[in-house]
Amino acid sequence: MSTLDPVAVFRTEAAECLEAIEAGLLDLTHQLDNKDLVDAVFRGLHTLKGSGAMFGFEALAAFTHHCETAFDRVRKGEVAATSELVAAVLSAQDHMRALVDQPDADHGDIGHKLLAQLQAAVGGKEAAPAATPVAVPAPAGVREAPAKKKNSWRIRFSLPANSMANGTNPLGLLDELRDLGECTVRANTSAIPALDELVPTDLHISWDVTLTSEQDRSAINDVFIFVLDDMELSVEEIDGPTAAAVAPADEKAAPAPVAAASAAPVPPAAVPEFRPVEAVPAKREAPAAVSQAKAAENVRVPAERLDELMDRVGELVIAQSRLSQLASASTDIALRSVSEEIERLSGELRDTMMVLRMVPVATLFSRFRRLVHDLARETGKVIELVTEGESTEVDKTVIERLADPLVHLVRNSIDHGLETPAERLASGKIEAGTVTLSARQAGGEVIISIKDDGRGINRERVRAKAESSGLIQPGQPLSDSELLQLIFAPGFSTAAAITNLSGRGVGMDVVKKTVEALRGAIDIVSVPGQGSEVSLRIPLTLAIIDGLLVRVGSGRYVIPLSAVEECLELSLEEDLRSRGRSFISLRDSLVPFLRLRDLFRTGTKPDVHQKVVVISTGTERVGLVVDQIIGDHQTVIKSMSKLHNNVATFSGATILGDGSVALILDVGHLVAAGQQQEAQLRVAG
Repeated sequence: MSTLDPVAVFRTEAAECLEAIEAGLLDLTHQLDNKDLVDAVFRGLHTLKGSGAMFGFEALAAFTHHCETAFDRVRKGEVAATSELVAAVLSAQDHMRALVDQPDADHGDIGHKLLAQLQAAVGGKEAAPAATPVAVPAPAGVREAPAKKKNSWRIRFSLPANSMANGTNPLGLLDELRDLGECTVRANTSAIPALDELVPTDLHISWDVTLTSEQDRSAINDVFIFVLDDMELSVEEIDGPTAAAVAPADEKAAPAPVAAASAAPVPPAAVPEFRPVEAVPAKREAPAAVSQAKAAENVRVPAERLDELMDRVGELVIAQSRLSQLASASTDIALRSVSEEIERLSGELRDTMMVLRMVPVATLFSRFRRLVHDLARETGKVIELVTEGESTEVDKTVIERLADPLVHLVRNSIDHGLETPAERLASGKIEAGTVTLSARQAGGEVIISIKDDGRGINRERVRAKAESSGLIQPGQPLSDSELLQLIFAPGFSTAAAITNLSGRGVGMDVVKKTVEALRGAIDIVSVPGQGSEVSLRIPLTLAIIDGLLVRVGSGRYVIPLSAVEECLELSLEEDLRSRGRSFISLRDSLVPFLRLRDLFRTGTKPDVHQKVVVISTGTERVGLVVDQIIGDHQTVIKSMSKLHNNVATFSGATILGDGSVALILDVGHLVAAGQQQEAQLRVAG
């Protein structure tokens, strides 16, 4: 069994911590006086700093320490939280991410510039120091706040033997204690074994620390927050002003420092009495049990292992299909029983595997809060991001591939779609523009939309650019949908000048290629003066689906079962009656249908008893005329070869139980073909 790399685990957890910090900062942008958000960001920075120091990311720990200090001052009320401070820490957070990913790389003077920006944001809000203290009498009935009392603590701690091997740095813990106040440290070496029994990687030293500080007990707990569950820790508060000079009682401790040894002897009556505050035993059974129970609730698994498991499940489904076919041709009852049981188990395993791969789109939408925040500052526009349907779940592979296309679409909406505040006010709109990210499920697809309430797409400018670029002929007739689809052509851009946001004509081309690679489609709706909406229709999963296996001529095809509404029989009379109009009456409504035999040009005569499979993609319905409905089929999706990239009728292929190949029909394309056929018949009529 392979052992997890501690550094790799740290990078994963650091990425999650950075995401939490970023989310807290973006929330703080809208609620600068929210103390809970300030505390949450501070805790995130403190955790990142401590974890970085523990795993040897010294540059990360040192840089993060400055950001942590800034938010600590905000917590204490010394400075105010401002949008400039949030922006500075957001920029610093990007540098932290770089220090996590490439700790040994040369990052130049980026860190110094960011710290200067941070200092300017914090320093500008500090209270001016008074030159001379002036006594101001307190108002009647109000007590003066007492001077902050210094507390003295005696801290004894020891770490597990494997601490340093696991990345814990005891010197870092001691340095943090020294930062809290006046500190005397003694090392206890009595547990070090003989040289022939010594294990170089094991830790045998414990420490006895006397600390005098204005900080309270919680500050000491924060120092040991990452190792508290596995260590031995005893903290005692010492009464009396001479506590810092009290020597530990351990006879075998290392010699005392010169400053402590030269202290004046204390009379017995003046020796302070130790008062235990809290002692942490070696094994805290109850908290440890709770911690282990919580850890058992979630298991971190590399995505590659899920992909490998998905491949194995796919092969199992194909083998199960082969077994079912053999069992159906056999008279052996036992074989049929085993086949049915394996079919049930493989179906449950497939469903469980699909759930493991499903990820809510909230993980995708959350990335755009930072993008919109940065673009608003860059363009000077007031932008509000609205997200809807974050709980909609999609295959993790789909989420990963949609990240870049959605970035291009959001940037395009902000740059081309939304107007400046002055333009919006002049046109009677509110100053803030809105970009809405939404997701919803429709059949076997998930529809992700990017909508803005901006100026809309200028059709005349799109046509002029397309004609000047040679994409269409001058005056060539195009439908509104075809005209709007031109913005996805390679190199197409209506921007007057190239900027950091747009103008090179590559972003929308990337969107189209990625969506087509996912077997999806793009719809555009735009109303001049009111805004635009781009909808991406993407399959829910790219691995295994339930399908309806049908026969057309001698070929077999799979229709995604999630898109099938119902199946009807097409009698010979209805078939003859529908010739020339391709409509069928279904509960007082006309549904267009496509004859797959004619579409695929099989060249064979149709069966006497043809069937109509009614499919839907939400609001539109189309019937598909087939020769035979074979039954449901667990379909393992295989990609088409590069030679078939332009065949839009099929979205993939699958292997049947007998080893033959069945093509998977692209439902969205067939519905569009049915709509086009219906429109042509209306024009002809």
